[in-house]
Amino acid sequence: MRVLRARVRAAVADERGSSPVEFVLVGVLLTALTFGVLQFGFAVYVRNVVHDAAVDGAFHGALADASPSEGAARARQIITRTVGAEYATDVTADPTDALGSPAVQVTVRTTLPLLGLFGAPRALEVSARAPLESFD
Repeated sequence: MRVLRARVRAAVADERGSSPVEFVLVGVLLTALTFGVLQFGFAVYVRNVVHDAAVDGAFHGALADASPSEGAARARQIITRTVGAEYATDVTADPTDALGSPAVQVTVRTTLPLLGLFGAPRALEVSARAPLESFD
């Protein structure tokens, strides 16, 4: 019985082979953390692109010689050029009376990327308003 206990203690105290296991565990953790940070950065990038496209589309649609539909087309074009056509499928522009003055509102509903380019459809909604210009 003593011999068996001695062998068990020796086996438990032996640390040979632990370095590769630790390397794999830490490597997997750091890789997952890196991909998470990259994915968060991509989601923020898509949100910023969609927001800037909505703002630009609203200002373009509010010009005196343009229509709100031209503003929506402009926002759609910017999103398509920057992140892809699948993110520019639901873009609307409507005249509105924001804060008591005539304005144009461009709303973009798009996919929020959660895993690579795939994500929750219509989970990201961004709106922008611009005051309506006139020749008067």
